[in-house]
Amino acid sequence: MTLAPLSQLDGRTFITDAGMETVLIYRDGLELPEFASFVLLDDPAGIEALRSYYGEYVAIAERHGFGIVLDTPTWRANPDWGARLGYSAEGLDDVNRRGVALLEEVREAAGNGVDVLISGCIGPRGDGYVVGEVMSAKEAQGYHSAQVATFASTNSDLVSALTLNYAAEAVGIARAAAEAGIPSVISFTVETDGRLPSGQELRDALAEVDEATGGAPAYYMVNCAHPTHFEDVLAGGGLERVRGLRANASTKSHAELDEAEELDQGDPDDLAERYRGLRPLLPNLTVVGGCCGTDERHIEAICVAWTR
Repeated sequence: MTLAPLSQLDGRTFITDAGMETVLIYRDGLELPEFASFVLLDDPAGIEALRSYYGEYVAIAERHGFGIVLDTPTWRANPDWGARLGYSAEGLDDVNRRGVALLEEVREAAGNGVDVLISGCIGPRGDGYVVGEVMSAKEAQGYHSAQVATFASTNSDLVSALTLNYAAEAVGIARAAAEAGIPSVISFTVETDGRLPSGQELRDALAEVDEATGGAPAYYMVNCAHPTHFEDVLAGGGLERVRGLRANASTKSHAELDEAEELDQGDPDDLAERYRGLRPLLPNLTVVGGCCGTDERHIEAICVAWTR
């Protein structure tokens, strides 16, 4: 099956939004049980909060002449996390569809001035920071296939699997997306030593997924880690398939972030300069955004640095 080409692959710059959950919790004062933003889709005030959140980043993209990839608020909308929050399989299907529908409204409101791509967001079965119960690639494909199929039946342009911490789960998601006929993006997180939480080297994880799926992912990303955690790894080369970066604002480790009582927002300008410094190491980097602790200030600073 030949999938539609993605705009991010033709050399144009796209931004993403920032640390959705940390912005909504720490800045907007919203309650997100189990760190799940999809619950906001069940409340009119929550929907408006999400619409306002997305609108800030669309405006940044338009100001700088960039496209934007917007992820649905569904990082936790899978069977295990959904069950903890009282959602049935039918309820998850519905909320994933409504996440896409909201972004269709955001895209329509943006008009023709900015290229908005809708990404169906998929999160790990377990904790993004800790490798818990490990699935085989076959098990992961079966586990994630329902959410992927839901997105494939909507106007989503792609699915993005964020904060994955071991390769087999990524293989399963990429295979599920290929079977459903929708482009996939695989994004791994890394520890302060640049390795996945599983202990695997980043480039080895990418190679494993590509080999197991026939190069199915449209591209790869790194998210939920600070550039200081992985810049040494990038210096070794061999990561041409990494086209996206959504870094944390904080230089703290995952364990330190889990224990922190206050949000570490880092330094937006320093983070932006670090992004700019990574360009020679990631020659195909065209998608830049943020993750935990980042907000519109960080994305704005990244855009400014990117065009210097």
